[in-house]
Amino acid sequence: MVKLTFIQPDGASQTVEADAGATVMEAAKQNDVPGIDAECGGACACATCHVYVDAAWVDKVGTPDPMEEDMLDFAFDVRKESRLSCQIKITDALDGITFRVPEKQF
Repeated sequence: MVKLTFIQPDGASQTVEADAGATVMEAAKQNDVPGIDAECGGACACATCHVYVDAAWVDKVGTPDPMEEDMLDFAFDVRKESRLSCQIKITDALDGITFRVPEKQF
């Protein structure tokens, strides 16, 4: 199991465990992480699973593909570390990763 930590805008944190091969969005939804709405169910057709990847992990997560970049245009307060959690596959190399949940989702 891979441990993922989600930090809310108010500083509250929640650590969850997930299997490699799932997406970060799936892990968040299965564990009721607030702020990860995922209205499209992981089809990269909205931006309601937007997260900020902790700076120390950006290289391990990789960069968004063009379709994800297009969807990020619809997200609130996009930053260089912004990603859609539905597009991040969990691997063993991500054990201990931290994500910040934006103040709001669109």
